[in-house]
Amino acid sequence: MTDTSENDPEKPGARGQTMTSRHADLHAWFVREVLPLEAALTQFLRHNWRGQAPVVDMVQDIYVRVFQAAQKEIPQSTAPFVFRTARNLLIDHVRQEKIVPLEAVENLEMLSVAAETPGPDEQLIARDELRRVQGAVDQLHPRSREAFILHHVEGLSRRQIAVRMGISEITVTRHLNTGVRLLADILYRTRKGSRP
Repeated sequence: MTDTSENDPEKPGARGQTMTSRHADLHAWFVREVLPLEAALTQFLRHNWRGQAPVVDMVQDIYVRVFQAAQKEIPQSTAPFVFRTARNLLIDHVRQEKIVPLEAVENLEMLSVAAETPGPDEQLIARDELRRVQGAVDQLHPRSREAFILHHVEGLSRRQIAVRMGISEITVTRHLNTGVRLLADILYRTRKGSRP
């Protein structure tokens, strides 16, 4: 008589064998699919995070979330799942810090982060400042404005901007430098001109 407890789910030893096999498969998937994304994930976080939490800790938090989710079901497309998890973690950190960097949100009024409500005077000052910056951005040459928004608001690299705009990276750099210089001139001139 042969022992078939390893292959028979009705036998007591079979469940342990199946769980061990599943855990090994999950571990192999994680090492094969997730860990190779670490460099790109770290770069993504460094580019998109300006807060207090260290990027290294955030990478570990992402790994924990991805592994826990994969215990239920391994995702079909690993890279998009990992980066979506990273994006969600960034949103959670922004909410926790209650400080929203200008680069994090294109339209500050669209962000639904529960925070202490500023007083009416602070709201008015912030809106005026935002309008002033938006007005300055609107005064930029269209190509410089497009490059500026793609880089500083959407967070694209110079290479990505070059591909999207159909120009060279050097031209993107020129547009960005010109845009930043003009913005500084416009904002400084406006601020200087508004003083009595």
